[in-house]
Amino acid sequence: MSQMQKTIRESVSLTGRGLHTGCEVKVTFCPAPENHGYKFKRIDLENHPIITANADKVVETSRGTVLEENGARIHTIEHMLAAFVGLEIDNVLIEISGPEAPILDGSAIQYVDAIKSVGLQEQSAERNFYVIKERTVFRDEKNNIELVAYPDDNFSVDVMVDYNSKVLGHQYASYHPSHDFEKEIAASRTFVFFHELEILQKNNLIKGGDLQNAIVILENEVPQEELDRMADLFNKPHVKAKEGILNNVDLRFSNEPARHKLLDILGDLALIGQPIKGKIVASRPGHYANTQLAKIIKDNITKELSRIAIPQYDPCAEPLYDINQIKQLLPHRYPFLLIDKIIHMDEKSVIGIKNVTMNENFFQGHFPNEPIMPGVLQVEAMAQIGGILALSQVDDPENYQTLFLKIDKVRFKRKVIPGDTIIFRLELLAPIRRGLVNMFGQAFVGDQLVMEGELMAQVSKIKE
Repeated sequence: MSQMQKTIRESVSLTGRGLHTGCEVKVTFCPAPENHGYKFKRIDLENHPIITANADKVVETSRGTVLEENGARIHTIEHMLAAFVGLEIDNVLIEISGPEAPILDGSAIQYVDAIKSVGLQEQSAERNFYVIKERTVFRDEKNNIELVAYPDDNFSVDVMVDYNSKVLGHQYASYHPSHDFEKEIAASRTFVFFHELEILQKNNLIKGGDLQNAIVILENEVPQEELDRMADLFNKPHVKAKEGILNNVDLRFSNEPARHKLLDILGDLALIGQPIKGKIVASRPGHYANTQLAKIIKDNITKELSRIAIPQYDPCAEPLYDINQIKQLLPHRYPFLLIDKIIHMDEKSVIGIKNVTMNENFFQGHFPNEPIMPGVLQVEAMAQIGGILALSQVDDPENYQTLFLKIDKVRFKRKVIPGDTIIFRLELLAPIRRGLVNMFGQAFVGDQLVMEGELMAQVSKIKE
């Protein structure tokens, strides 16, 4: 059965302090139209800039997930977004009066309670799930971190954490549609090791932290004098140690740290921009790894969407650049000028043509009895077309060149042979910065995808 999108029935507000900035903040969740997604509105800033909950907007992940857009930032948004994901809410406008979401009790339960107090509203558009089609991995071997998304009919998350801690030990937590998010995940609070507190304080962080919004874990026995010193440093009441944690709180779950890491994953993966169907298995996750996996999945969505619309080529239409104009932009010449026309170009994409004939010199050896265009030359032709787009963004392109830095995720789908007309389409994966060009390209013959891959190049000035 189809699932319909949801928003909240009416607006609801909460107030609290930001964990790191210490700012007193009011946040208001407002109903939003279909396909709106999650967007933050900084009502404390001039012109009320909007920040979209998008993995491409992530600018920092050291102690929480930070987004930036339109010159405005919003910090520590993961618990709030996890509440939306857990309650299967698709569209919300979040009006916020400061730079950071309130930490509240360090979990998502107060966000959940506020949302449930006004209820949900089903909308007329269907939920747009992205289905994980192949094993997708982010791995940080140095820190023994791995997040993997597997194809599955449902969305689920398995989390394993091991901090080499005698207090925490090895912990595991899971989330599945059959689980009760509100009762089993939402109330899991953030945690911090005692030895990190002074470092965080000296780095101008956790200004809004106290013993009511975090579990403080003591790895080793700490003298009461040291506990008192730290309490005075944070201007907090003196407390005592109890069973590896400070005695101000009791754990809500025996594996509460693992459940909180799962909560963070739910919030960070909301930055994909749509719900997914797939099984996430995470070993030692953190905000950086979570958001990197979100970016990988989001890039895959972008690529798959672009595959749906095969570029149309009308050989009778006037090209944007003919071969003589191409020669004015590119330094390549026979036998290495491998493109014939540019038929479309805008700020982010370019489409070009290569007519493959039996007269190509490489067919003499590749292969005499079965002529096939070499894959490396397909990649080179794609790169030359991408170079046209890159060079079009400098004032004097004849004085610049593009040089390969990396080729990644190249796949060849079928042979290219004499008589084929290859239509290449390339799109920027990110804005060109400091001369670095990241592109995703595809090659079509007719309505068939024959090759695709990611290219990175450097635009540099030609030395005189």
